[in-house]
Amino acid sequence: EPDLGPLKSATQAVADHLRPGQLVILQSTTFPGTTEELLLPALQESGLKVGEDFFLAFSPERIDYGNRQYMVANTPKVVAGVTPQCCELTVVFFSSLVEKVVPVSSPKVAECTKLLENIFRSVNIALVNELSELCQRMDVDLWEVIHAAASKPFGFMPFYPGIGVGGHCIPVDPFYLSWKAKEYDFYLDFIELAAKTNDNRPYYVVSRIGDILGKQGTLLQGAKLLLLGVSFKRDVKDTRNSPAVRVAELLQEKGAQIAYSDPFVPELTIGDTPLTSVDLGTANLPDYAATIILVNHTSLNLAEVVDQSQLVIDAVDATRPLGSNPKVVKL
Repeated sequence: EPDLGPLKSATQAVADHLRPGQLVILQSTTFPGTTEELLLPALQESGLKVGEDFFLAFSPERIDYGNRQYMVANTPKVVAGVTPQCCELTVVFFSSLVEKVVPVSSPKVAECTKLLENIFRSVNIALVNELSELCQRMDVDLWEVIHAAASKPFGFMPFYPGIGVGGHCIPVDPFYLSWKAKEYDFYLDFIELAAKTNDNRPYYVVSRIGDILGKQGTLLQGAKLLLLGVSFKRDVKDTRNSPAVRVAELLQEKGAQIAYSDPFVPELTIGDTPLTSVDLGTANLPDYAATIILVNHTSLNLAEVVDQSQLVIDAVDATRPLGSNPKVVKL
């Protein structure tokens, strides 16, 4: 269930200082109805009337961390006002900041838009994650399957399997809609199923690591392992809900000796153990039973990693450009 405490607190702080002529815009991802059911009543307690004395709108944040092609300015901004005048002013405001503004009919539509965007990703990531487990049993390279399917110029969008989902959006936001839907006696099974599939992914990853090490004659318990990447996605420093961190925790719980290297995350605590990122330039990779690629940061010199490591376990298909190598095992 959503914790609305911070939002209520922020809204009250704005309400306490609301002045005539001000435009208030909520951008936090939330359930449909938040703007009109929670913000509007609190702000109108000031005695000011929406659409005349002050203006209220919702415009969801669209940020893809690490994406250098689509930044704030060239990412279209969806906006909706509580009244037509609120919407008009919000369009004017954001038109000075972004190249394209997309007005919609109501805050509920805008709130639902952002949830659909995140749910779309969550469900499709869960689908390929589940398929990857089947393909592993069938000895089929799902990455190759996806690349082949992506050659179709219509009706397909590629999603890739990984070690789970992280960040502050996809693992959390879909539940806003699932929670709200219950008010209408409606249950969004796809959201719940996708969440279960993605949440279980780190457990599968750790199980596969144990199997791969076992085939090499190494027990997971006591094995010295180097994890490459602990942020929630490529080329970012954010570790919130990172599946790589969860994998590290699970490996540690099974008795593995964990070290990690991530140029974006200099320090990290796994369980009760504080760790410092290992410098790959000075690390002695043969000391580790396996080097495990969890996040494919651009700065990784994968050729050197493969050359110097005893065994490389590739969880994210990072080594495909290098071709096949007997030292590399795909997850």
